[in-house]
Amino acid sequence: MGKKKMNKGLETAIFLVVFLAFFVGLSVPMGVQNMFGTFMQTAYHLLLETVLYICAICVMTGAISKLFVEFGVVTLLEKILRPLMKPIFNLPGVASLGAVMTFLSDNPAIITLSKDKSFARYFKKYQMVSLTNFGTAFGMGLVVVCVMVSYGFGKGALVGVFGAVCGCIISTRLMQRFTLKAFPEMDSPALTAEEIAALDRLDSQQSDIASLDAELDPDTAAVVAEEKPSGFMRVLNAILDGGMDGVAIGKAIIPGVLVISTLVMMLTFGPADKAAGYTGVAYEGVPVIPWIADKIDFLFRWLFGFTAPELIAFPITALGAVGAALGLVPGFIQAGILDNNAIAVFTAMGMCWSGYLSTHTAMLDSMGYRKLISKAIGAHTIAGLCAGVIAHFTYVLLAMIF
Repeated sequence: MGKKKMNKGLETAIFLVVFLAFFVGLSVPMGVQNMFGTFMQTAYHLLLETVLYICAICVMTGAISKLFVEFGVVTLLEKILRPLMKPIFNLPGVASLGAVMTFLSDNPAIITLSKDKSFARYFKKYQMVSLTNFGTAFGMGLVVVCVMVSYGFGKGALVGVFGAVCGCIISTRLMQRFTLKAFPEMDSPALTAEEIAALDRLDSQQSDIASLDAELDPDTAAVVAEEKPSGFMRVLNAILDGGMDGVAIGKAIIPGVLVISTLVMMLTFGPADKAAGYTGVAYEGVPVIPWIADKIDFLFRWLFGFTAPELIAFPITALGAVGAALGLVPGFIQAGILDNNAIAVFTAMGMCWSGYLSTHTAMLDSMGYRKLISKAIGAHTIAGLCAGVIAHFTYVLLAMIF
């Protein structure tokens, strides 16, 4: 008990030292009043100018996603993508549904699918755990692309999607390789033979019941057809329900954008007017991140084609929350340091990483594979970097051709 209290006290002391060092480090050059003024003003401007904008996009994309589900577009996409799953991702064809659903919504959609035994029956154990990496690489993809396109960077966003897909392949394959190397016994079906047999019996029973109902009551199909909502009501319900789903996603990104983006911006940008110095307005700060990035600027220029060290703040933020990373984009546009190449890299790394540090742990824990968390994070870290590099050089190649 005494040792636990001592560890807790040490943890508290370390936290206070880091907390005070952060704010004292900002307040010395900025001034205490200006620092707090900038902190609040930046959060306020992000709420009005960025959060509400992203929330609006989430609502619209949520409505579109629901329409896609309602009218069979998701099913069509799943059928088109199914033949690609095994040769590219070493996953069963049904995994394509996970890619579509996470692209239209967010990372946790893959958990819902993985817990469905009718879905899990097609997987081996090592393939099932790799769904965490597979689904995360597409998480919030539609929102990320729509945000980038809405700012006028459509070319870069499309190239970025290609980079994200490449990153997804790398992450999924690496995760499978790491898992099998450490736990060869996971090269076995995700469900037991008894569970698969039970599912087969259930499917057979449901089929028999449906056939019996049709024989006993031939008018059943006609009654069901009459009770089915009209096309207009289906569209209306899909739009409203999808919009509400979008509200939930938009609401979930608010803390990340306001807290994380504010802190990152205060470590990215300097005074708004260098001649006047710090005035406490929004988007000021002490450019610590660019200072560090500038020391290895040649690396980021070669790997990602970044023209300004400040741009490295986006992928750093995307590690924890891609919604928060999107909150940095207006500041980069205002600073005049953004171009289509950077957007390609942002889209690729934003989609691929998609806040995996904050979701991988919970996702694998809920699936019962906590022991594989470090391997999943390692594979996804490598894949995200590769996605950014691939997006950059793809954009450069296309620019030379066209």
